[in-house]
Amino acid sequence: MTDTPAPRPFRLALLGGGTVGAAVARRLLQHGETYAALLGRPLVLTGVAVRDASRVRDGIPAELLTTDAAALAAEADVVVEVMGGLEPAGTLIEAALRRGAQVVTANKQLIARRGEELHAVAREHGGGLHYEAAVMAAVPVLSVVRESLAGDEITAVRGIVNGSTNYVLDLVAREGVAFSDAVRQAGELGYLEADPTEDLEGLDAAAKIAILARTAWGVPAPLGDVEVTGISGLTDEDFAAAEGRGEVVKLVASAERDDQGVVRAAVLPLSLPAADPLAQVRGGTNVVEIDAVLAGPVRLTGAGAGGDQTASAVLGDVVRAARAR
Repeated sequence: MTDTPAPRPFRLALLGGGTVGAAVARRLLQHGETYAALLGRPLVLTGVAVRDASRVRDGIPAELLTTDAAALAAEADVVVEVMGGLEPAGTLIEAALRRGAQVVTANKQLIARRGEELHAVAREHGGGLHYEAAVMAAVPVLSVVRESLAGDEITAVRGIVNGSTNYVLDLVAREGVAFSDAVRQAGELGYLEADPTEDLEGLDAAAKIAILARTAWGVPAPLGDVEVTGISGLTDEDFAAAEGRGEVVKLVASAERDDQGVVRAAVLPLSLPAADPLAQVRGGTNVVEIDAVLAGPVRLTGAGAGGDQTASAVLGDVVRAARAR
């Protein structure tokens, strides 16, 4: 009687060992049996690419660290990119797709700018591109738009998709903190990066709404076509005027398709009535409302950032990617 050979493991390369990468690695290493049961074969983390392999990483064994991201990715069935930035992430992802690998990424700027191109490469070479974590981290908005509402007709999307700016605006509205002090406090608490431009100028939210529009309507939705105004130009007088009208200032990302099929997307600071669901979003929470012809309004809310929360979305995509492989 011949023994049945053990199934070959899925080899996973992790590009990036920061907060999100470490959370992904810990989960894979600590719950390997769970993923093996889900996939019918082991899922093996073959290595973690970092800039400095001598630095201790929380929960990542030193022997898994490497500075050669290209070599690590070249041997993997599933490549997970959480390093951020346009390069070298873009080159590494394209190379993986060209050899038919499945790619999971949380890189919103890259997907907003090159998503269509990378999807075309994946189709041509039999690979796959997955990026649920790029929009609202633990909130599965792309899955709802792409799958749950696939048989419906989406007419509009709007939401609070940047928790950093919402934290700032919430401090001003609820606690009366001066706008400049709210920005400073948000930075000290880690809600804003050392260079907060991407958040404060609306660029982060613009990338996310471009991805949502492309997913909802299958149109190019170039990032450059999104109308963008951030919150850096707001003054304390703007907030006082809104309060006097019983309104709350929020940075709202929105996209809609008109009767002629034209899609328009924008990220703008808006004064919303206090009863508006978006006006009531607190702290760093994200929320998105999707209007569909049959379903009506669908609202999703949750943590739109954070290492564990983003890792949740990344790992969901890992399971989908491995099954596709």
